[in-house]
Amino acid sequence: FYITTRLRNPHYLPEVAVKVSLLNFMITPQGLQDQLLGIVVAKDLPVLEEKKNQLIVEGANNKRILKEIEDKILEVLSSSEGNILEDETAIKILSSSKLLSEDIEAKQKIAAKTTIEIDEARNGYKPVSRHGAVLFFCISELANIDPMYQYSLPWFINLYVAAILSSEKS
Repeated sequence: FYITTRLRNPHYLPEVAVKVSLLNFMITPQGLQDQLLGIVVAKDLPVLEEKKNQLIVEGANNKRILKEIEDKILEVLSSSEGNILEDETAIKILSSSKLLSEDIEAKQKIAAKTTIEIDEARNGYKPVSRHGAVLFFCISELANIDPMYQYSLPWFINLYVAAILSSEKS
């Protein structure tokens, strides 16, 4: 079974907390700041943000391929009968796996350098995203004054994007 609540920071009795898994979907200040940073960079330097997203996808793909190589090597080692040095197919698979993993490692090093360069360029936009996150959490606290002042994250993001689009280029 499950329990849902709209409370921002609920406290449950220990008997309840032991029987359920608590999932908190509330956005954190750092998470919102990262999201707003991505939005402002995507609007101002779309090529840079696209490259960053491409590197993230490529890195995940490389990790998946390395895991597949590792599994293939373990399968070859476990299925090899007798001396592994005499098994030609095992040696071929191991050598091709080594070449492929070295190629992926080289790509990962290049991607790491590129990511550092992209992050340096993105750092110039951090104050904007930090102020945006502070504003969102200030606005969300207005609901404590009067329930009429409840605003959603999508509303705030739309306002944030509109402010970016209407601002002058510097």
